[in-house]
Amino acid sequence: MPRSPILAALLVAWLAVHAGAQGLGSADASSPGDAPIRAWLAARTARVEAGLDEDLRRHEDDPSRRARLRAEYLHMLGLDPLPERVPLETTVTGTLAGEGYVVEMLHYRAAPGLVVTANLWRPSAAPAGTRHPAILYVCGHSGRGRDGNKTAFQDHGMWFARHGYVCLVVDTLQLGEIPGIHHGTYREGRFWWQSRGYTPAGVECWNGIRGLDLLAARDDVDAARLGVTGISGGGATTLWIAAADDRVAAAAPVSGMADLTGYVPGACIDGHCDCMFMVNAFAWPWTRIAALVAPRPLLFVNSDADPIFPMSANERVAAALERVYALHGAGDRFDAQVSVGGHAYRSDIRAGVYRFLNTWLKDDPRPVDDGDRDVVVEEGGRAVHPIPPERLRVFPTDADIPAGVTNGTIDATFVPLGNPGLPTADGFGRWRDQVLHALRRTTFREIPVDPAPPGVERGDGGAWRVESEPGIVVDVWPPPPAALPGARRHRLFVRGVDGEAPPRPEEGEATWVLDPRGVGRTRWTVRNPPRHVERSMALLGDTVAGGQVRDTLAAIAAIRAADGATPRPIGLVGRGGAGIVAADAAIFSPHVDAVTLETPPASHMHDGAPPLLGILRVADIPLLLGLLAPRRLEIEGVDPAPFADTAAIYAAAGAAGQVTIRAAAARPSLEQGR
Repeated sequence: MPRSPILAALLVAWLAVHAGAQGLGSADASSPGDAPIRAWLAARTARVEAGLDEDLRRHEDDPSRRARLRAEYLHMLGLDPLPERVPLETTVTGTLAGEGYVVEMLHYRAAPGLVVTANLWRPSAAPAGTRHPAILYVCGHSGRGRDGNKTAFQDHGMWFARHGYVCLVVDTLQLGEIPGIHHGTYREGRFWWQSRGYTPAGVECWNGIRGLDLLAARDDVDAARLGVTGISGGGATTLWIAAADDRVAAAAPVSGMADLTGYVPGACIDGHCDCMFMVNAFAWPWTRIAALVAPRPLLFVNSDADPIFPMSANERVAAALERVYALHGAGDRFDAQVSVGGHAYRSDIRAGVYRFLNTWLKDDPRPVDDGDRDVVVEEGGRAVHPIPPERLRVFPTDADIPAGVTNGTIDATFVPLGNPGLPTADGFGRWRDQVLHALRRTTFREIPVDPAPPGVERGDGGAWRVESEPGIVVDVWPPPPAALPGARRHRLFVRGVDGEAPPRPEEGEATWVLDPRGVGRTRWTVRNPPRHVERSMALLGDTVAGGQVRDTLAAIAAIRAADGATPRPIGLVGRGGAGIVAADAAIFSPHVDAVTLETPPASHMHDGAPPLLGILRVADIPLLLGLLAPRRLEIEGVDPAPFADTAAIYAAAGAAGQVTIRAAAARPSLEQGR
């Protein structure tokens, strides 16, 4: 196979896109796979973004399609099913009166153990029985320590209260009074978030939805006039909430959304934590999220020199949303505002947002000329607040925080684990079909049902170059030529680490070695943070491990094609996380008759487990290995207890003798050789 013209074209395309992008720095170039993987990511981005064309064609009122999109959206936020709507138990811990406003320090429960701290601002003088429009203000990333980031945006609460609104300013998960985490994949190595289908964006969205519940239940709020706004992370959360909850009558996100072209080829993802992104399992074009707000009023605000929300992306998103609103017959309900400057509030942004919300929630389109009153300012390198931040604390001391809060561990419980249960003796086939259907819905959407033969370039004594998909060429190392003629079967070793030696072949076997993407010649630079490649893949509906499963299937096809009309059976072997990649490939290949796993992880929540989008929402490793029944399965060097379900599924399939599970001390590690 000559060097792929597709790969060459993708490389040129990536260089053209990246050279002109307003990214956060030059691309990594120190590893041999850096340029090819960036080219693949750029091509994948273009493919996903092309889905927006369908949205612009299918603008008609199609309730079934809209319901499907809403269901997919909630799934990708980890909100399908919705968390339990527990009683809010709203508790006011303090009150402070000022000129034209009263602010209450309060907290509420968004879900079991999940406590949200907030400041509620209301007019200080209003006739009895008055119902005000209300604003949910969602905060950006502004570190105010123990005071919570809500204190950095106190001027907005003051302005809204003085102008006849009730305004709830809520702390975020990470920067609130009760700290959680936003940077799981960005910095903390929690790539099981991808397998769990978890994103802190889902928590922020749910906290906001419960904040709307709180506002709508108040006697002084008109529940038909609810708005939401915020900047940066708050801009993104504005869109999460408005797209998820139709009670939002008007939304004004500020510097909260780019598009996938800006995030991935433009590298802006590197400047964002995980709360800015849903787990894009259905490979949505990003603008589709904001389009879910239509035809409700939406003001899309950005700044022309914002490095993490570049103007090129802003212009594409705004242009698409203008078309979406026009096709809904609601062109007057969308507007875009651009401010001159960097990533910050300025006078024109505040005035524009306030006027927009006044227009749609108060029927008052007059210009706003007092938006800069009592703003938080920087003097001498420190923030100067109209109200000392500590006076706006909900919990004055740590001892006041309720016992049993789960904010810091919510990532491990927010998205429920899938559990299809164990099949009965006569129900294995039905069970298997149901689990496979669930896996293909999200985790393995990219595995073709009827794959085309891969392109293969056979080297002279070296690796075969196998094009597993356009732009991805992996190395498959064949056995010595003398080993092939007399071999009764093939064994394919899926390598997880550069230079890892395969097991010594059994008699009558010919051993092949696969270097999937990210291993060997295709390895790319990994910097933590920002883990650009790994996080970008999830943003495009994929993971590294998902691609490696497809690489393994392509290698199987290449080996079978080399056998000609009478292909020999193939067994797969892998160690650690690479063993799970091999097993997953075997699940989708009828040509694999045996799988050997050495020291595999027992859960996708464990270190070393390969991340696969949302797989834990279907099942965990022991149950999924049961899908291999009745084929031969050997699991070496593990604690057998977690794999009891694997053995039970094999028994239900009538293949109890086909699975072997050996503890670490039962026998030495597989003998190594090369």
